[in-house]
Amino acid sequence: MSAPVTVSVTRHVDPSHTTQMLAWMQAGTSMAEKFDGFLGSGWVRPSADSADWHMLYRFADAEALAAWEASPQRAWWLEAAAGDVVESRRERRTGIEGWFDEPASVELLSAAPTAPPRWKQMIVIYLVFLPLSLAANAVASQTIADWALVARVVLVTTVMTPLMTYVFLPWITRRMAWWLHR
Repeated sequence: MSAPVTVSVTRHVDPSHTTQMLAWMQAGTSMAEKFDGFLGSGWVRPSADSADWHMLYRFADAEALAAWEASPQRAWWLEAAAGDVVESRRERRTGIEGWFDEPASVELLSAAPTAPPRWKQMIVIYLVFLPLSLAANAVASQTIADWALVARVVLVTTVMTPLMTYVFLPWITRRMAWWLHR
């Protein structure tokens, strides 16, 4: 029995075709998953706007890899992207060295939504932070006003941080999604 084989492929894709590329990758992975010996795959890009996409896929042994690479399913999949995707490099590695090299970033098969602009995030945080801070400080001034400043600030921030993180920010983010992601 041979060792697992990892194939590393670099492909060049027009950045304006990112959506199509994500669908194409998912289709290829879905087909490869049905082959005996398929151990997994992943895609990495140097940056979000990079035209280079690096794919890793791994099979249990050389025979399983050969079956996938000679399959009509893979041939159809590659043909589907002909003209849009240009392969520029291919490497085969046995063992684990090719699978666990740390990438600069990971491109998920389902693209995560883009983050709202920082200024919008700041405004939404402020909408929660100001009233919560006022309330916490009002309560602290009535209940622990005689405490030392550092102790008061530690207690107030210890209470406010989880409330902001787990209660109020998720709540306001859901309600302001229409504006944040417009």
